[in-house]
Amino acid sequence: MIRSVVTGVGGYLPEEILTNADLARFVDTSDEWIRERTGIRQRHRAAPDQAASDLAVEAARKALEAAGRSAAEVDLIIVATTTPDLTFPAVATIVQRKLGCPVGVAFDVQAVCSGFVYALSTADGFVARGRSKCALVIGAETMTRLMDWSDRGTSVLFGDGAGAVVIEPGEGRGDASDRGLLGFALRADGTKQDLLYVDGGVSTNGQIGHLRMQGNQVFRHAVINISEAVTAAAEDAGVGIPDVDWFIPHQANQRILNGVASRLGLDESKVISTVAEHANTSAASIPLALAQGIADGRVRRGQLLLLEAMGGGLTWGACALRL
Repeated sequence: MIRSVVTGVGGYLPEEILTNADLARFVDTSDEWIRERTGIRQRHRAAPDQAASDLAVEAARKALEAAGRSAAEVDLIIVATTTPDLTFPAVATIVQRKLGCPVGVAFDVQAVCSGFVYALSTADGFVARGRSKCALVIGAETMTRLMDWSDRGTSVLFGDGAGAVVIEPGEGRGDASDRGLLGFALRADGTKQDLLYVDGGVSTNGQIGHLRMQGNQVFRHAVINISEAVTAAAEDAGVGIPDVDWFIPHQANQRILNGVASRLGLDESKVISTVAEHANTSAASIPLALAQGIADGRVRRGQLLLLEAMGGGLTWGACALRL
């Protein structure tokens, strides 16, 4: 059978770094308060002239280089983002233009922090069915543009960045030994909208708005819901949780990462965590963490990975893949 195989991974972080001490100069907070509650030490912030597409392009170029592919070979671009350059067109089409890709399929996916997992599943529907030979799946966010800097409960949590993967078709035997995307579990519950949302929009008040969150409630739902989705994705792939080499979660909060790992019975040594350096980069956090794990040599070809995320909506989901 045809599998959707990840052949290249790349990440990009803006140059400017905001430490907790930097934030404490204009937010009512402290380094100790942030670290104790979130595990975050710093985050990256996009320059004023950098849009989500600019971050996406940098990550995409690195992913293409790692895959040994050129922009001329890309026939599908899916960008997961909740902070697009413009209301329209899609960031994916802007990335297509900036990379110089030929005419093909390009569109965005909006599932907030879960967007990258949703986008992977969507790309799998193209690649595994023979409709794409070289796909770019990108998570790109400028979350700092949505911050209310007077709200210390949310403004300290987020950062900017982008991560990308190249997905190509590969031959498989149809079992869990195959390389590629092996299993998914996607979920959404719109009744939980008030727990995490942005209070602005084109068709409501015509404003960008600010991010609003009920942190304690989000934490409670995150640990329970994510654990269920991860288990379901592993079952869909035909693998057991103990078989997993690396758990690569959405980097929301170190306490959530630890809570989910504990509930799944995963040793914390198997968890890739970048939240201390990157903070929460929404749809970009999983590919950024994957890129970091590959760069430092921990994550290698042939290993079994579990990815997961939860975001506003609420949306959540998980993916099992063999690199």
